[in-house]
Amino acid sequence: MYINITDSETANNKGSSGGLVHYLDKENRTDLEKQPEYWFNHERNNIVSNEVRPAIDNNMAKLSKVDAKFFLVNISPSQKEIAFLKEKYGEDGAKEHLKAYAVSMMDEYARNFKRPGIESGKDLLWFGKLEMHRYYSHKDPEVTQGIKKRGERKDGEQMHIQVIVSRKDITNMIKLSPMNKSKGKNTEHSKKMGQFDRSAFKSSGERLFDTQFSFDRALTETFRYANTQKKGTLEQRMALHAEKRSQEEAQKLRPSEKLQQAPGKKPDLAHDKTYLKPPEPTQFLKSLFDKTASDSAPGIPRKKKKKKTKDQEQDQQQSL
Repeated sequence: MYINITDSETANNKGSSGGLVHYLDKENRTDLEKQPEYWFNHERNNIVSNEVRPAIDNNMAKLSKVDAKFFLVNISPSQKEIAFLKEKYGEDGAKEHLKAYAVSMMDEYARNFKRPGIESGKDLLWFGKLEMHRYYSHKDPEVTQGIKKRGERKDGEQMHIQVIVSRKDITNMIKLSPMNKSKGKNTEHSKKMGQFDRSAFKSSGERLFDTQFSFDRALTETFRYANTQKKGTLEQRMALHAEKRSQEEAQKLRPSEKLQQAPGKKPDLAHDKTYLKPPEPTQFLKSLFDKTASDSAPGIPRKKKKKKTKDQEQDQQQSL
């Protein structure tokens, strides 16, 4: 899961949001035969572009010319995560569930400020737009090497969501900047200027996705792993590698785990493939009899001893 916050991808965020809104509406202009993809937020999912720009641009009270007026939140699942959603919910279902996930992500965005009165996405002014494609820019190595052209669509699953969120809250009174580097260590500064931990926000996005969709994420696919590999100390990287080895060993042992019986609950032996059912008593006795019978020479029946008469016993004694 790639989650990033920028000032703006294509337009200066210190002025009107019109340029960015126009850019994010590009797929509706290029795919005229398809049903247009509307904007959405926590209240509606049929918002048109003409509503987005004035809403953002009219929510800039007491912001100076050099202040950021809005920010862009990029929510991009990996190709593996997109394939998982499509397999689980289908093409259209994956789109709707990803939008619902974005709504929850904006709740996480709001709570990350740790500001009184900013408790969820409903306290923010924001609009999300789902896009199905990504396009090569002049910065991509494929373009600089002449392999691809600028503006050409990228291959593979590229479904993602872009969110424009106002610098001011829904009341147009509180300034909120995710570019604030305060993480709450300076209490007085946080009370005055607020705080925002971008690393915590990205990690919460992964946990939310895994919980919401029951997605099994490997340690090497987490933001924590990538961030530690890039910025962590030697001790932190060594601890992470030890955790990785431990998980791999646990994964190897998982298929041979013994049946675990919950306290006060009998195991379902009838459906447990690892449980060997003992033979029935009659089968056990029959197998024991067959084993005893097999001790004699094969194919040669045993002779039965005849009872001796009294006369035969007397003759035997006399002969002695």
